[in-house]
Amino acid sequence: MSTKELVKKSVDLKIPKRYKVVLLNDDFTTMEFVVGILMDIFGHNSERAVAIMLAIHEKGKGVCGIYTKEIAETKATQVHKSARANSFPLRAILEEE
Repeated sequence: MSTKELVKKSVDLKIPKRYKVVLLNDDFTTMEFVVGILMDIFGHNSERAVAIMLAIHEKGKGVCGIYTKEIAETKATQVHKSARANSFPLRAILEEE
């Protein structure tokens, strides 16, 4: 095969599935800690972090971000490690978009 023929062959690329990282409300994790998690792990500014924290508090859960599976799993693990290190039961789950 010539180089031209190789270039002409199409490549079927699939867009990877995306997953929402969702924080669940509980009665023990402080609002300040949740805001810190949203800023440190998910990169939200303070205004956005407070808005998401309030949604979690009022609705029982809130979306922190949408990522590919590997990144979403890593962020959820970071949440769990940080929460446990600070003696909070905060949970993060993944929901397929």
